Amino acid sequence: VSHIHVKKPKGKPMSQRTARANARKSAIRAKVEHPFAMLKGPMKLFIRTIGIKRAEAAITFAAMAYNMKRWVWLNGRTASA
Repeated sequence: VSHIHVKKPKGKPMSQRTARANARKSAIRAKVEHPFAMLKGPMKLFIRTIGIKRAEAAITFAAMAYNMKRWVWLNGRTASA
């Protein structure tokens, strides 16, 4: 199954099936890209390690930090309600 959007044919309208498939892919992409943007932007994650294991460890620790930060934010939101 392709996870890449399908372009509209030149000079023709996009079919409903293609539009729905692209919308589903966009919904998934929107949920997935936010954590990566947070890791690369404010957290300044930049991998400069030797070996895939060390890179995986760096990404794992950054993702754990993101998850804890998100948990604290969500926990604080529900406690005040």
